[in-house]
Amino acid sequence: MLDIKYIRENREAVEAGLAKKGVEIDLDEILDADQRRRDILVEDECLRNRRNEVSKEIGMAKKAGKDIDPQKKEMRKVGELISELDKKLKEVEARREELLLRVPNIPHESVPVGKDETANRLVRTHGEARQFGFNPQPHWDIGEQLGIIDLKRASRMTGAGFPMLCGMGAKLQRALIQFMLDLHVNEHGYREVLPPFLCNTAAMTGTGQLPKMEEDMYKLPEDDLYLIPTAEVPVTNIYREEIISDELPLKLTAYTPCFRREAGAAGRDTRGLIRVHQFDKVEMVNFVAPEKSYDTLEKLLAEAEDVLQRLGLHYRVLELCSGDLSFAAAKCYDIELWAPGYNDWLEVSSCSNFVDFQARRANIRYRDENGKTRFVHTLNGSGVALPRLVVALLENGQNPDGSVDLPEPLVPYMGGLEKIEPQKTS
Repeated sequence: MLDIKYIRENREAVEAGLAKKGVEIDLDEILDADQRRRDILVEDECLRNRRNEVSKEIGMAKKAGKDIDPQKKEMRKVGELISELDKKLKEVEARREELLLRVPNIPHESVPVGKDETANRLVRTHGEARQFGFNPQPHWDIGEQLGIIDLKRASRMTGAGFPMLCGMGAKLQRALIQFMLDLHVNEHGYREVLPPFLCNTAAMTGTGQLPKMEEDMYKLPEDDLYLIPTAEVPVTNIYREEIISDELPLKLTAYTPCFRREAGAAGRDTRGLIRVHQFDKVEMVNFVAPEKSYDTLEKLLAEAEDVLQRLGLHYRVLELCSGDLSFAAAKCYDIELWAPGYNDWLEVSSCSNFVDFQARRANIRYRDENGKTRFVHTLNGSGVALPRLVVALLENGQNPDGSVDLPEPLVPYMGGLEKIEPQKTS
């Protein structure tokens, strides 16, 4: 969340930042609640000081053998007033917190200003689109012909948007996960974790999924648990309510399944593996000192790009405009892969800097070189998401005979297999 002191002292800048995101927030209501809180604290402090004075007066009166009934009555009255103020304070703090949790992060000054994705800025393009001597097929046709994707049976058991990979398809997915984890751990300096796949309301609130995006998540209401929409949630919350004792930066990576309702999704994106409710992803999360976070964002982006470069894929990097930023992000890059059969770009990674926004919500701190406690800066990036990576590999690697060539780095993970050919299925 935003620092209430920053909002008080920089109201115009906050309003300008919110306007860039296309968001309307009543700051008056937040600042009024904050002022009520501050007024209550001042009154409470005065009453507690008076209670201390009366306590001393009672002690002196006792020693002098004087009547202490007047002081005792005042003491009771002051105590009652303090109790009433404590109740009011809890109410106004809860209200202020509720209001602050609905305020998005404001964009960094370097973020291009725009209303929606049409204003995103192209940063660079890597590689060239493959030229085919035949009409490239979409991945759903390739997968069906190879016997590695079974959407019909998956739909019967769960519903649309929950794909099933079979045989070499399942092995390819597993190989990609292992390849990415090994790369991030062995070469990019990450420590691997395997977190829970469900998180509670506090964890979801800490990273900014709640209250904003509740309708997009799957919830187990009887247990106050949500299926995670991304590993960002549990991995970031590892240090919730803690002062980090390890030296910064901390770099953690994790594989998890992810679950999203994708409320309102429709159209051709729902066909095949493009937009699904359950998918696998390898995530990278960084905890860094504030002065390092924007340099770290560029490094994080390079680490995600490294995955795609090693796989020989054609991609582009976009810097998101202010109106296309997520609720919690101050700056974000998207990486999109070219899918020739689908004939479009597919987002496969988002690399975001949240600055101290998540850390304030989750109360994640560290001690700087002077021993002062400060909020850490958090970043995360998909490193990368599946199954769109599978889509790009199938569509870019397809051959006229129906087989699919595999990138060389995956061959060891596929048991020496260099291409996927049609399988016998039942």
